Amino acid sequence: MRIFVSGATGVLGRRAVPGLLGAGHDVTALARRDADAERLGELGARPVRADLFDTATLLPVLEGHDTVVNLATRIPEASRMMLPGAWRENDRLRTQGVANLVAAAARVEASRFVQESVTFLYADGGDRWLDESSPLSPESVTASARDAERTVQNFSGDGVVLRFALLVAPESPHGRDLVASVTKGYLPLLGDPHGYETFVHADDAAEAVVAALEVEAGVYNVSEDEPSRKVDHAAAWSAVTGREVKLPPALLAKLPRARLRARSQRVANRHLREASLWRPQHPRLVEEWARIATEPGGEVARRG
Repeated sequence: MRIFVSGATGVLGRRAVPGLLGAGHDVTALARRDADAERLGELGARPVRADLFDTATLLPVLEGHDTVVNLATRIPEASRMMLPGAWRENDRLRTQGVANLVAAAARVEASRFVQESVTFLYADGGDRWLDESSPLSPESVTASARDAERTVQNFSGDGVVLRFALLVAPESPHGRDLVASVTKGYLPLLGDPHGYETFVHADDAAEAVVAALEVEAGVYNVSEDEPSRKVDHAAAWSAVTGREVKLPPALLAKLPRARLRARSQRVANRHLREASLWRPQHPRLVEEWARIATEPGGEVARRG
């Protein structure tokens, strides 16, 4: 299969591209910088230049591809997430960028379009399991993810949406921010301590991208098998660091941009498991923080 990948050099893309190549596919990958193009070429992908905001540049590089995989995001650093305008570029990618890419894919008669999305779209579920039919409540930064989903669901071929849980990638900026926080005794999971937080390891997320090539059109959650309560994650990090790791005060969850992260989300991945051979190799992240904390970029300073 000939596959075009945008977002190929991000946290998820740089794992998904080797997975697609390893599965025997011919991969063309969008690169914005020379260094990125060189790395993608070394992996065996064909790097190309194009602009997601200019359909005319997309048509020549998409020609002849069976499938388009869009993993392009621009997530702001944790220190900027609450600032006005911090998500503007990410929103533009998920609205105008996705619309342009879907239109170009249709023009070249690609048969499949795979789009990243997020489980943060779900409303607070309390203790209930959330599947793909659960109520959505797009708010602030997730509204554009819902727009992207709708655009892909109107694609002329098979549109597949992957709703990813909170991505765990120790070497990523957000992974390093997490490490910095817990080293100081603070785990940035907002809301009810007994509410659920669902994660997915970036390696498992990348394998889901490969699995998405074979499933029926539709929406699929990509998450760990057994989400845990926020208080249990804090206890696990306390054991890792050798000091008490606390959750944020409840008052923070009342801030407008924080309400989204304060929801309880116990996300089920059953639909993708039943539709494919995909199985997460990291089924319960609360049991893996000690190991993850020793991975490159994820080292945690232990007290005592």
